[in-house]
Amino acid sequence: MAAAESSPSIVEYFGGEDGYRCGYCKNETGNLSHGMWAHSMTVQDYQDLIDRGWRRSGKYVYKPIMNQTCCPQYTIRCQALHFQTSKSHKKVLKKMLKFISKGDISKVMGGEEPMDSHIEEVVACSHEYRSESHVSQAELTPLSVDHAEGVEAEDKDKEQMKEEVNVKKMESGSLQIHVAKDTPVPGEPSHSTKIVHALPKPGKGADLSKPPCRKAKDIRKERKLQKLLQNQMCTYEGSPLQAGDQVLLLQSSKSKTNQPKTVEDFIFVSLPDDAAHKLEVRLVPVSFEDPQFKSSFSQSAALFAKYQMAIHKDTPSDCGENEFTRFLCDSPLEAENLPNGPDCGYGSFHQQYWLDGKIIAVGVIDILPYCVSSVYLYYDPDYSFLSLGVYSALREIAFTRQLHEKAPDLRFYYMGFYIHSCPKMRYKGQYRPSDLLCPETYVWMPIEQCLPLLERSKYCRFNQDVKAVDEGRIKDLGRVRVLHKRTIMSYSVYKKRRKGPSDEASVQQYASLVGQTCSERMLLFRS
Repeated sequence: MAAAESSPSIVEYFGGEDGYRCGYCKNETGNLSHGMWAHSMTVQDYQDLIDRGWRRSGKYVYKPIMNQTCCPQYTIRCQALHFQTSKSHKKVLKKMLKFISKGDISKVMGGEEPMDSHIEEVVACSHEYRSESHVSQAELTPLSVDHAEGVEAEDKDKEQMKEEVNVKKMESGSLQIHVAKDTPVPGEPSHSTKIVHALPKPGKGADLSKPPCRKAKDIRKERKLQKLLQNQMCTYEGSPLQAGDQVLLLQSSKSKTNQPKTVEDFIFVSLPDDAAHKLEVRLVPVSFEDPQFKSSFSQSAALFAKYQMAIHKDTPSDCGENEFTRFLCDSPLEAENLPNGPDCGYGSFHQQYWLDGKIIAVGVIDILPYCVSSVYLYYDPDYSFLSLGVYSALREIAFTRQLHEKAPDLRFYYMGFYIHSCPKMRYKGQYRPSDLLCPETYVWMPIEQCLPLLERSKYCRFNQDVKAVDEGRIKDLGRVRVLHKRTIMSYSVYKKRRKGPSDEASVQQYASLVGQTCSERMLLFRS
């Protein structure tokens, strides 16, 4: 994404948190993370941070200390463009269709599907209140830029950023080319793999020596087409079809019949005029200046409270309007609109699910240069029979694919963290194909390669190339950008001017966690 004319990100780094209670294994002090308060943040900086294992909860941005925390949290993304619906996903989509068109809930009352919410963010929101910044807005408004280091460094920055943008574009382009060829997609069996079938014992399953059973509907369609080809003259625009053309026609008919249904086939199906219900999904920017957001705020906040109390057993004081605002409405992301971006722009949004004129669910999402990032979901517990957690995730995948048509770089759906050591949190791995982020080299690895490693150890370096290093690591601490006394300067200048004990260890830790690129773009507030 080309750098837009937007204000730079301003962050206040807090360092490593003391251990706090883990919401997964219930260890009282085992959950360890680094954190910073984002006073403001560009969408590009946040994209680069989540690609280094960071995540936001309100304006608090945190990164688990992976090799020390009790339940390591690995960033997970789904390759939305190649997403394949599983049987359980199709069940949820069909269930919603039946409910909307016929009001049918007879077969769907029962156990809740996984992904009822993105639980890790509830856990994370506790440290938002502990580490809130108390710096005044005036201190955060830069008045000047200190150019003591000369203009050469700045030109070098611009060149470096151009190179990085080009590399990212090339990477995303090569991914498309890679998948277009006959290479196996993660999650799909390789064509070169030999599959050996043993004959089953009588009465113990299908006999694989015989042709597989086929759907009666497919057989009928094929017979009908063959009849058409035989009985009629097989004319096509006045000329008889050759035998080869007949075969091609037959094959194309077969491939259409056997093509798996996409998520869009279920979501954007035309409903009968007398449908029992009306479901409308509205995308609303998270801004009190937006009339839709403002007019639906009270209803949305009341739904959040109802959900938190029923599902997470919060007390009313834990989920009032102030808590709702700080957790799900306060976002550090600056809204951006770019010519090559999606029509709705980039930033933080609420995707509201309106059923018959009332909100029954809200998906909180961030739209970033390369992905849609799911922040949180809350819904009306009265409608839990609709598996709204799974349904909203599938809608968000379809939405990512839709945005990709206008913004070609936007191709992934980020689902937060995958926590293998907590069996309840493994469901995110069911959205295939998906990748996990290596916590040491920050490269994406197919989840199939990561799972055997996680079975052996809860903390893993997924990148098996022992020589590979973090390519975005800090190489020059002096180039870190600092905001000090309302003046923007490099850390090397700030270090000379600073009075009192050295803060180099803290700045070094911050820079190593955010990486060289972000450390040179974002402003690190120093009092």
